Amino acid sequence: MKKNVIIIGAAGRDFHNFNTYFRGNEDYNVVAFTAAQIPDIDGRKYPAELAGDLYPDGIPIYEEARLPELIKDLKVDDCVFAYSDVPYERVMGVSAIVNAAGANFILLGPKDTMVESTKPVIAVGAVRTGCGKSQTSRKVIEYLMAKGLKVVAIRHPMPYGDLVAQKVQRFATIDDLAKHKCTIEEMEEYEPHVVRGNVIYAGVDYEAILRAAEQDPDGCDVILWDGGNNDFPFYKPDLNITVVDPHRPGHELKYYPGEVTLRLADVAIINKMDSAAPEAIQTVRENIAKVAPHAIVVDAASPIKVDDPDVIKGKRVLVVEDGPTLTHGEMKIGAGTVAAQKFGAAELVDPRPFVVGKLAETFKIYPNIGTLLPAMGYSEQQLKDLETSINNTDCDAVVIGTPIDLNRIVKINKPNTRVYYDLQEIGYPDLEGVLNDFVKEHKLA
Repeated sequence: MKKNVIIIGAAGRDFHNFNTYFRGNEDYNVVAFTAAQIPDIDGRKYPAELAGDLYPDGIPIYEEARLPELIKDLKVDDCVFAYSDVPYERVMGVSAIVNAAGANFILLGPKDTMVESTKPVIAVGAVRTGCGKSQTSRKVIEYLMAKGLKVVAIRHPMPYGDLVAQKVQRFATIDDLAKHKCTIEEMEEYEPHVVRGNVIYAGVDYEAILRAAEQDPDGCDVILWDGGNNDFPFYKPDLNITVVDPHRPGHELKYYPGEVTLRLADVAIINKMDSAAPEAIQTVRENIAKVAPHAIVVDAASPIKVDDPDVIKGKRVLVVEDGPTLTHGEMKIGAGTVAAQKFGAAELVDPRPFVVGKLAETFKIYPNIGTLLPAMGYSEQQLKDLETSINNTDCDAVVIGTPIDLNRIVKINKPNTRVYYDLQEIGYPDLEGVLNDFVKEHKLA
């Protein structure tokens, strides 16, 4: 008899696990997805056009809070946990809910979910959201492009809109961001790639995305997997790079599946060493040695620069940071905060008395965000609430610590300046040496 399955997710790994393991598998009947972490993604359907012949009506998506009743009402046998950047306590808490309702709790691994490419694959991941994975991806691409290689990036999914329309997305210009109706969270990941002149793909069906990327009209020598949250790659990598954050020492062994990404690492990058405490760096270094003794360890900094330091110096500033880094990434300090401190802000203004609408809800869900404003923009309403909250805040200036220029998305009625940050390796070994070996091994030169 077929087993009834619920996939517990957040509009990313859950869809990929379905596509690679369950779609077309007649031993299972996926009766539902559940949604968490990301606002307003429940109440949809995984559409029939993507779900395949076994699911002519598509698959409903419910909020995760309904899991116990869904297990009983839908006679569920197995629940597959499929989202990332969660503490082990949370993972096993969900397991307890599932088991108490009578179902099995399952985690799918690389063997059943990684897709193989016809091109060499470099994967960049991290042990938590906000470690500096994206700037590492950019650095890898810069090195390879300097060797004359065509690199096509593929980003971990963020399909928050029309799933059928988002099956395979290609971004080569800024205009493509508007064409695909990207959220702020998507733009933060795609824009830094396209402005540097390389193509990036994303979407829902990651085997179809891979095949399109391999045949990209501009050419493709190497696939760069730009991972999301702290998930392990969707593609089987030939070189696996994992970024570790000494601002959160110990988290590399306490979050799922971040420890998996570290154990899989061929290269472990200790980032942000310029702003982290020495004892925290040592903790991270010891944990890498403990679980990934085979990994090459690269020391790195994340130096900060801004468009106009005078906007910050001596001013009462509102710091706007990358949304997911502050929410499920649980960071207490981001690039904007470092910039405000470095360039002499008189005060970091607390935005909480001034936030409205969806942003006020975000602070209720994540009460430990503190005196920073997360740049949430999963919907038009959130964008409006973000703009209103920034303009409501009683401050002299705004420090934009997001990877994109917020002025392009919202109208800020105060002086503001944007923060930039790139990966800077310290000493040897370094990424250039690692990538030289990779190029020789795969005869790409």
